[in-house]
Amino acid sequence: MHKSNYCIIMAGGVGSRFWPVSRTNMPKQFIDILGTGQSLIQQTFNRFAKIIDAQNIYVVTNEEYIELVTAQLPNIPPENILGEPMRRNTAPCILYANIKIGLRDENANIVVTPADHLIINENEFLENIEDGLNFITYNNSLLTFGITPDRPATGYGYIQLEENKKNERFVPVKTFTEKPHLELAKFFIKSGDFLWNSGIFLWKQKVIDKAISIHLPELHNLFMENKSLFDTYEEKTIINRIYSNSKSVSIDFGVMEKEKDVFVLQTNFGWSDLGTWNSLYTLQEKDSEQNVIVGKNLQLEQSTGNYIYSDSHDKVLLLRDLEDFIIVDTEGALLICKRENEQEISELLNEAKLKFGDRIK
Repeated sequence: MHKSNYCIIMAGGVGSRFWPVSRTNMPKQFIDILGTGQSLIQQTFNRFAKIIDAQNIYVVTNEEYIELVTAQLPNIPPENILGEPMRRNTAPCILYANIKIGLRDENANIVVTPADHLIINENEFLENIEDGLNFITYNNSLLTFGITPDRPATGYGYIQLEENKKNERFVPVKTFTEKPHLELAKFFIKSGDFLWNSGIFLWKQKVIDKAISIHLPELHNLFMENKSLFDTYEEKTIINRIYSNSKSVSIDFGVMEKEKDVFVLQTNFGWSDLGTWNSLYTLQEKDSEQNVIVGKNLQLEQSTGNYIYSDSHDKVLLLRDLEDFIIVDTEGALLICKRENEQEISELLNEAKLKFGDRIK
């Protein structure tokens, strides 16, 4: 393992689209939602620990989840678990960890990854990570992973390749596009010039620091003017102050879309961001009627194309004449929704919070 290779795991999200299994006090990254015996963050950590020393892996999460991270990832040093006082999207999260790593190693090469993605072909994925780390070692570029698309998904961002170099493995990025409407997504797929944006990034510590200073100078100045107090007893107070004065901005919008020197590594190792119940339906084993059934005491008749989840050990569910539904039954809540309308679950939750308050959290 190269001593200057580091990993930042972003684990601060609430996973509202996996409600009611994912709740505020136990979001999806801490849940064994795939039934593997490990939570998503445990899978992510164990995957990277094969090629990066556990002492060099950092987790950035909401401060209310620090105990969860500590319990689920006991091999990470406590000082590598960074708590955010409030959610400010990915740019502040990445800059915070980047500064902490820079104080240890100014020559660091860094992989940034969400905590809750599914990787099917792990060996190929790790080979790609090592290839990417080798690329950034010899290039002062920002690198992202692009996934070969297999359908016009509207829930993913897209990366457009430079046309005259798209047959190369590492390709300059022409444009980024956030979650397009269906017709535009179909055009992207047909053109052959676009990849899904995985949200996995690789770069030198110094390179991303400079890029943030150029494209997000206010955010960068907030952190840098207090840099001398990092790794001291005052760090938590300073971070609270910084985040209170920070705007919410993603690294994609704030930096990647504006930076000129960005490359994408074309990959196809079996990936999903597990953003919705329907993504689980797509990936999991189905019965002869194309239903996915997770849980016990379930009886489903004359029904096709459904995702049915129950975490109850006692309740019996009898279901009939259903087609293309998501049904998620937990002790405190029940979700029933057409699969084609799953993108509206977050909006539904926002409305329900006004009516039911903390019972929805």
